[in-house]
Amino acid sequence: MAVKPVVIGVIPSRYASQRLPAKPLVDLLGKTMIQRVYEQVKKSSLLDRILVATDDERIANVVRGFGGEAVLTSPVIKSGSDRVAAAADQVGGDIIVNVQGDEPLIDPHMIDHAVQLLLNDPSVLMGTLAKQIHLAEELLNPGVVKVILDRNMNALYFSRAVIPFVRDQKDVSRWLESHTFFKHIGLYVYRREFLAAYSHLPEGVLERAENLEQLRVLENGYRIKVGITEYDSIPIDTKDDVARVLALLQSNT
Repeated sequence: MAVKPVVIGVIPSRYASQRLPAKPLVDLLGKTMIQRVYEQVKKSSLLDRILVATDDERIANVVRGFGGEAVLTSPVIKSGSDRVAAAADQVGGDIIVNVQGDEPLIDPHMIDHAVQLLLNDPSVLMGTLAKQIHLAEELLNPGVVKVILDRNMNALYFSRAVIPFVRDQKDVSRWLESHTFFKHIGLYVYRREFLAAYSHLPEGVLERAENLEQLRVLENGYRIKVGITEYDSIPIDTKDDVARVLALLQSNT
């Protein structure tokens, strides 16, 4: 009988933020954002352990205060995936899930879906999710990362630009009528060995240009399997995002 891989959920949480200082500790109806994220991740049915990887003792203390597990990582680490890799070195596990620390509304079904990509196929080293775009404003927003796929559901490229370019339709707002576009959901699942290797790969020119850490994987010749989800989430990057999330939380109380 095959032994189920040990699946570890890691939430990278950095104190400094250019647009929203101390973002993980923002109050969302009496709970910090990091607690909201942790509680959503805890609802996943496939995770064996959950921890927060942070660069700041203040965040670690908050996490431990609500009964969560936290590990401290270096403040000089740049990307979330590199912070997750540093945490994974401390805790082990076979499959590592990187759940963004600014996603307080993430649905646990999304986590399970992404993990299942690796459980279903031993050849998959890394997985993520995408959702179909239905609104022109999302399509044209550089803050919404787009992804294009091959026929085997592997990512060909991620971009803040609109990809692909629909040549025969000059009105960009009508591109959705002639092609299916996908928004990337920033949730990553890695096999432990690959995550360790990824963290030692050099930062790529495309990664720097787009400021998208997942492009490092593609630039170095590896594949990322993509699952299509119907669920969505609202990452918090600005005060406006906080207001949107608060409104949704209040409507559900």
